[in-house]
Amino acid sequence: MIAINNLTFEIGARALYDEANWHIKPGEKIGLIGANGTGKTTLLKIIVGDYKPTSGTISKAKDLAMGYLNQDLLSYASDKSILHVAMEAFERQNQLHTEIEALLAKLETDYSEDILHKLSDKQTEFEALDGYNIEYKAHEILAGLGFTEADTHRKLATFSGGWRMRVMLAKILLQAPDILLLDEPTNHLDLPSIQWLEDYLRSFEGAVVIVSHDRWFLDKVINRTVESRKGKLTVYAGNYSFYLEEKALRGEIQKGEFKNQQAKIKQEEKLIERFRAKASKAKMAQSRIKQLDKLERIEDVDDDNPEVNFSFRFSKQSGRHVITLENITKKYPNIDILDAAEAVIEKGDKIALIGANGKGKSTLLRIVADADHDFEGKMVTGHNVTETFFAQHQLESLHLENEILQELQAFAPKNTDTELRSILGSFLFTGDDVFKKIKVLSGGEKSRVALAKALTADANFLILDEPTNHLDIASVNILIQALLQFEGTFIVVSHDRYFLDNVANKIWFIEDQKIKIYPGTYAEYDVWQAKRKLEPKAAIPAAQPKKEEKKPEPVKQQPTEDKSKQLKKLNQDLSKMEETIAGLETSVKQLENKLAEDGVYNDPAKSKEVNASYQQKKVELKKLQDEWEALADQILELEA
Repeated sequence: MIAINNLTFEIGARALYDEANWHIKPGEKIGLIGANGTGKTTLLKIIVGDYKPTSGTISKAKDLAMGYLNQDLLSYASDKSILHVAMEAFERQNQLHTEIEALLAKLETDYSEDILHKLSDKQTEFEALDGYNIEYKAHEILAGLGFTEADTHRKLATFSGGWRMRVMLAKILLQAPDILLLDEPTNHLDLPSIQWLEDYLRSFEGAVVIVSHDRWFLDKVINRTVESRKGKLTVYAGNYSFYLEEKALRGEIQKGEFKNQQAKIKQEEKLIERFRAKASKAKMAQSRIKQLDKLERIEDVDDDNPEVNFSFRFSKQSGRHVITLENITKKYPNIDILDAAEAVIEKGDKIALIGANGKGKSTLLRIVADADHDFEGKMVTGHNVTETFFAQHQLESLHLENEILQELQAFAPKNTDTELRSILGSFLFTGDDVFKKIKVLSGGEKSRVALAKALTADANFLILDEPTNHLDIASVNILIQALLQFEGTFIVVSHDRYFLDNVANKIWFIEDQKIKIYPGTYAEYDVWQAKRKLEPKAAIPAAQPKKEEKKPEPVKQQPTEDKSKQLKKLNQDLSKMEETIAGLETSVKQLENKLAEDGVYNDPAKSKEVNASYQQKKVELKKLQDEWEALADQILELEA
């Protein structure tokens, strides 16, 4: 379909692509991936002809129909209804419909055979192009992308940018081109719409090229992965998970080849040095130098997976109940969000709040954050709860004239510059990057700065609204690592299912104006929802009740027992307990380090297994610390 041969594309003195090659075949579902700035969007623009390559060729099949979704379409404006805009996709059918209407009007006064023949020809072509079903198709796709029947009659101009982008996506899908080029198609979609798009693209007969940072979405849709890296395009014959495994394997092979070549080069350099010292061997030395210069050097493997190397600190632990929602009713003029809803966030909960847009996720998050007081009912914040609230609008509150490091210094004055630079390094700001001014940063970079700020707060409760927006895959992995190390409580809204599956141990969703709670991971919830579609009455699995952490009852002092002997025994017990606690703390630290290892956090199964051990050890440690406190109190009482 499309052949890219020896493509070079330069921006100023920088070559974004350097003699890159890639062939796209019919029916392939391809994920075009790579770090931000490697030229993925640029490559799509080159393919459609918006940009011209510096050198090389782009060959396309004759009469190839392409559908291109890009973020520039956000600026598209129209006063027509969204149904009308979507149906603009049917250019020929619309033209025929207009001509048929005109011929029918003529028939009212002119019954000539010529008019009847023309009408018959037009109607035959219109039927062959399935013209009588185009409105049904438009309604079907708009519904799949989250629009109601009433929405279809509203003017495009009355919708926000994200919803307008959905209309443009609907229009492109309705065109049914030979190849779809989709640049971040899930950016403005909620979960139900993303799932609908997955199903649509899997059954789409043409080829698809997708640029996306949504790993779950890519795994569901693509059967080829193309990585844009260092000016080249590398093809992997599988989905994103396959790419990770295959790249790791190729990396191991390359690493071995690099080490072998380096050993040979060093050996050759030693011989050259030895030969140079002898006049009789000088010619041989020159010959070997030329051979060494011609040698095609194997590059060492770069580490594309930065690790989080800082630990969260908060000065005080929260009480068991972090947030209690009692009888919450929240309404807007045209929609009821919550009706006498109740829920409790307990210490240690890692909650993913999910659902379709417009169902009240952000509203509920603002209630939990105490940023919305216009509701009936009661929201109670628990003992010693310190919170930080991250939302997209916080990007606007960054001080544009500040350097990145200055921004964190002002927010977290208790942290040293070394600590802050370590945190920024984890969020991909290394070396002199920390001295960049906020105003020159991209949306994704600003998002990372705002997240770094949120995570340096002395907070034991995090409220995160769409923290994965604008983040590439590497940055999402960093956030996952950070949250896995966080020992407090959090609630997060995100449409990134890979992210949610790796960080959440409880799922909240709003249904029938109530807060429903699924006790498990996102993957488990997804399986339950699929079963629920087949069995609508399938109940939510019961949560395993948290056992009350009972502190050991003080040993009753016997009147006849010598107090000094009792104190000695209790102090011995205390010492043994301290040794056990130290051992558990070491185990927890080792598991923390293991969670940050490439082989673990890049492997969902291993990550989940290690995280389960980590969480279990932390529970054991907490229980033992509570017992230690009770025993210490008992000793103090006896000594008093």
